[in-house]
Amino acid sequence: MTIIPAGQQADGPSIACVYDYLLGGSHNFAADQEAGREFLARWPAAPVTMRANRAFLGRAVRYLAGQAGIRQFLDVGSGIPTMGNVHEVARQTAPDARVVYVDNDAVAVQHSRAILARNENAIATQADLRRPREILGSPQLLELLDLSRPVALLLVAVLHFFPDSDAPAALIAELRDALAPGSYVVISHGTTDGQAPNVAEAIGHYNQTTAPFQPRSHAAIRAFFGNLELVDPGLVLVPRWRPGRDAATRDDPGQVAAYGGMGYKR
Repeated sequence: MTIIPAGQQADGPSIACVYDYLLGGSHNFAADQEAGREFLARWPAAPVTMRANRAFLGRAVRYLAGQAGIRQFLDVGSGIPTMGNVHEVARQTAPDARVVYVDNDAVAVQHSRAILARNENAIATQADLRRPREILGSPQLLELLDLSRPVALLLVAVLHFFPDSDAPAALIAELRDALAPGSYVVISHGTTDGQAPNVAEAIGHYNQTTAPFQPRSHAAIRAFFGNLELVDPGLVLVPRWRPGRDAATRDDPGQVAAYGGMGYKR
């Protein structure tokens, strides 16, 4: 059952809703389902990467809320916070955790606000990573987060939607530079490193029909962390980042087309 009436859906597929469909969620429309089916026809193992990425996010948030003692989370490009969402995972360890979800997709933000309606310490706001100052200066964000204290900036499965022409490294640097010492940056990103040709074919089709998608190499993704100190084990395929007991870490890492890592700002 969808939260937003069908008449309010976008004309074409939404990145957030296609991702939700690929994860087996219900917050998607016919256009999203069609785009998802076409993608799966070219890359049937794609949900393995999606599940592994979502599980990586959960493990990263648990580490941050627990071992790292972080109480503020800024999730940029958050999509729809349904399965294993940040505020629920963080509050399992830190009930006082505060979360700001940011997305440029109006449909995703509407979904998120409906889901978060009864949460005082989690909000969703519409803003674009291409304009970092708007994110950092958002009255909603500043009401909930104190940027003079450590924050976890989450850029999970979003940067591959920004081609090099958008200068994503500069956008990340502007956000990173605004963080207080003691903050963390979490990044996961799609790649075709070591993948079969059908993965690149599926991504190419997605690029033409749904949204720009630029997979990057390990070295290119590592550069997004700038001079941050990588938390062990560094930038690795997402199932290999501090693997736990979740089912996604038992999938064959060779099927996973995404790297993930976490950087610390001294």
